[in-house]
Amino acid sequence: MRHLTSLLAGTIFGMGLAVSLMVQPQKVLGFLNVAGSWDPTLLVVFAFALITYAIGFPLISKQPLFDKSHMPTKSEIDPPLIIGASLFGIGWGLIGLCPGPAITNLITGNFSVILFVLAMTCGMYLSGAVKQTVK
Repeated sequence: MRHLTSLLAGTIFGMGLAVSLMVQPQKVLGFLNVAGSWDPTLLVVFAFALITYAIGFPLISKQPLFDKSHMPTKSEIDPPLIIGASLFGIGWGLIGLCPGPAITNLITGNFSVILFVLAMTCGMYLSGAVKQTVK
């Protein structure tokens, strides 16, 4: 049941990205280009995400669908959070893709997207290896 629910949620998320055109890096880069021809449509996506979170998180935190161990427990701002958020933001700003749209975009067969997902996967693997080494 957990896998089916994950598949359904991921499919809905991917469809939302496609319908809102957020799988197109130009849309994201247009939003980030506040000094040029700014495209504010990403704000609508952010607004609906915030509304969904505001309604959904209190419900899930009271009665998790599956396992409470997947709920975040950390609340402090630490160096790994700052470094990770910075790397994510820099990558997003340079390329216009983040993990969700990139994975959704794999269906296009675009070489740049495939390369991005491979690099992202390598980065995740290396991050895990570095964390294990530091411990």
